[in-house]
Order: sequence, then C-alpha cells, then structure tokens
Amino acid sequence: MNKITSTLTLLSLSLTTAFSQVGQPFIHDPSTIVECDGKYYTFGTGGGGLISEDGWTWKGGAVRPGGGAAPDAMKIGDRYLVIYGATGGGLGGGHNGRILTMWNKTLDPNSPDFKYTDAVEVAASDGLEDNDAIDPGLLLDPTTGRLWVCYGTYFGTIRLIELDPNTGERVKGNKERDIAIDCEATDLIYRDGWYYLLGTHGTCCDGVNSTYNIVVGRSRTVTGPYLDNVGRDMYHGGGRMVIAAGDSVTGPGHFGRTVIDEGIEIMSCHYEADYRQSGRSVLGIRPLLWKKGWPVAGDRFKGGTFEIESERRGYALELAVDFVRQQHQRQGFWGANNNTPVKPIATQKLEEVIDTWPKGDIPVRIGDYMFRPHQRWTITPVAEAGGYLGGPYYKIVIEGTNRALAATADLELSTAAEFNGADEQLWRIEQAIDGTFRIMPKAIPGQQGLNTKYVLYSIADSTPTLAEWDFNTDNSKWNFRAH
Repeated sequence: MNKITSTLTLLSLSLTTAFSQVGQPFIHDPSTIVECDGKYYTFGTGGGGLISEDGWTWKGGAVRPGGGAAPDAMKIGDRYLVIYGATGGGLGGGHNGRILTMWNKTLDPNSPDFKYTDAVEVAASDGLEDNDAIDPGLLLDPTTGRLWVCYGTYFGTIRLIELDPNTGERVKGNKERDIAIDCEATDLIYRDGWYYLLGTHGTCCDGVNSTYNIVVGRSRTVTGPYLDNVGRDMYHGGGRMVIAAGDSVTGPGHFGRTVIDEGIEIMSCHYEADYRQSGRSVLGIRPLLWKKGWPVAGDRFKGGTFEIESERRGYALELAVDFVRQQHQRQGFWGANNNTPVKPIATQKLEEVIDTWPKGDIPVRIGDYMFRPHQRWTITPVAEAGGYLGGPYYKIVIEGTNRALAATADLELSTAAEFNGADEQLWRIEQAIDGTFRIMPKAIPGQQGLNTKYVLYSIADSTPTLAEWDFNTDNSKWNFRAH
C-alpha cells in the first residue's frame, strides 16, 4: 500500500501480537454462546462444553447429556433449549441420524435447579434418503415468535422444520423443506427484514488440512430461497464468504451470532486447527460486521501503536500539552531548484518534547493529527486483567512512556503518569458492526462493578469525555490509524 494511513483491518496481518481465546478453549462443533447467570456457555460434540466467567477465559465443565454431535442452544423465556444430533454425519459408518431437543432451567451444573428434561426426537434420517439428520441450528423468529431448525450435511440437502417454542417438539403436520446443498453445520439468523442462512462449506475433521469456511445467503422469507450476493441460490451451491482461514487458524465452522449491544455483535465458531495450539480445534470469537447488508467476520483487535481518531470529525486524541514546533529549513514551493537534493525529514521525537510536559496527571483533548509524540498511543493487552466476550482488557499509553489513559470519577478522561493496572486504566475495545470501534473503561472510580454503559465520547470537535454508548451517533465511535 502507498498511502500514509491504513486502517487496523488492513494492518492486522502484519501485527505480531496474536492470541486465541485463553484458558482451555478446546471444542469442536460449538453451539451459539449462551449467557446464564453471568457466565457464558457453549456446548460441543461429545456431550461436554465450555464455561467462561468473563467471555475471554474458557475452561471445560459445561454439561449436556445424550452425547451425539453439533448441538445448538438458546434461551426461550426463563428456560434453555438445547438441540443436538444423535449419530448421523457418517458417524459409526452411516447417515441414519436423529435430532433431539431438551430443556433445562439453568445451564449451571452446580445449581440445584440443574436438570434436563427427557430428550424428544424432532427429526430423523434413515441413512438412505437425501438428507442427514445432524448439525441443527435454531432460530426464534423475532417478528413472529415461531421457532425454526435447519439441519443436514453434505450427504444430501439442508432441511428446515418448525418446532413449538413452548414444548420444543415438532409442530404437528409440519413438513420439512429443502433449502440448501453443498454445506453443513448451518445456522439461521434474522436482521432488518432478512433471514440469513449460514452454512459451513469445505472439508472438516482433518486438522490443518481441513478446508472449512462459512458462507451465507439471504431471503425475505424463512423458507427461502436463500440467494448470495450475486444471486446464486444456496440450493444450487451458492454462498457468499463470511470467514475463511487466516491469522494462524484454519477451518472455521459452526457459526453462531451474539448481539452484545446495539451495533456491537460477535460471531462464534470453531477453528479446525490452531497452529499456535498444537493444531487443536478451538473456540473462535470474532467481531461480526455488516457490509451492505451482509455479515462478515471482523478482525480481533490485537494492539499496536496508533493515532486514535474520532469518527465525528477525524481529529486525534492527544495529551493536552503545549504544541512544540518542529524546527526544519522550510523549502520554497515556487521557483524551487529541481537539482536540490531531496532528503527525508524525521518526525518529532519523544525526547525532544517530554520535558515540556507536566509531571503529574495530564488531561486529554482532540486535535489535528501531526505525527507528534503526544498523539501516539501504544495499546497492549494486559494478560492478568481478564477480559470480556471476545477480547482482553488493554492498557493505552503514550508511545515510549508508561503514561496511561484513565477514566475519572466525574466521567472525564485523564492520563496518569504511571500505569498501575487499576480498573479505570483498563480498556475494553470492540469493533462495531460498521467497522468503527467503541472504547470503554473497565470501571468508573466510585461506581461499583464493571462499567457496561460509558464509552470514550467526542462531545465536541476538541472535547473528549465519557458518555453513554449510542451507536447512532459518530460521537461514540473511533478508528485506529497506524502512521
């Protein structure tokens, strides 16, 4: 690229700091992530699953009876519905499978209310028909309240059936519909008048040689047809790419969507192989972006040194210090001697200006970006600080120093002379569905608990503050530029 600036997305391939979900995120065919009593759960093939206290550090311990493969889960009312495939998928040498549902009041195996109901069969395949009853995905239609299930593998068609959201049983008289081919591990979601069918394409279960990727089509009706971005029907093999291999992981499959806040969404999946973790199958969580009405995986924020740029005006977050002019011999732009040698000019260095800065806390403001040291921020994940759904907490310091951006008790911003790991110096950074970012302090001094409300906010062109997140205003949004 020959531009001076580039966005974080374009830089992500060159950043060296890379990490997966931490702890023991080992799972295959994960369900959509479900929250229960402040913890996060996902279930996988084999009957078990993962639990996380914060959405970042995962461990085993989720419980799902019945064994089988490729479950899905969702909360309906005050209960949790779990659906899974028993056999099928070529397991045991055949494609005769069954789809079963069961309920629980809680997903916490240590709760006295933890007890699954008896499993109920809602679909089956005999091993000879053009379908394989496995890999179910749930959709509770927010416009009608009707409950749908898609299922199937490469062995035949992807089918759609309707369940009763009160019982989890098949609606009487419901006839399955064929809606796609050439994919498996499907899921259905709804957004802005469109139904989206997410399908896993390619080969699975072969570690670093797996070619899994996730594709999508959409329809105005839940029954289809599901067309991709160039009008190909998924029933004839169409599908627009959502996520493929990259960043040392390969084989993404089993899509799940979680809406965290207005304009903030994540997608979950497994990666067939993580090169950094012995090639094991691991849980993946990525920002979910929407581009021209299509879902696409964003890149997890990894840190680096950036200009933090306001979406409101394009000005840069900076220390509120005196501007120090850079000394250089000005070149005339008229009558210039073309034979004069051209040489680069170094940008201003930290050591040239740091002694002019106050020694204690320094407020921040927003101003024209000029490559200056008081405008360059180094952002680094803090391993011991935990995280949130999809990312770790970060420290944000002026490049070359330990001067840390911090939230104040009066909902303003300052920089502490030294980073000390306090919650008000830790930051949650999430990519919004439009590709911009929201930046939130972990906690506000004097307020109890984690902050889930206040974000870095440009209240005016030159005035940053903390205010409530509002996806519908550019005041809440920021970009990271590397120069």
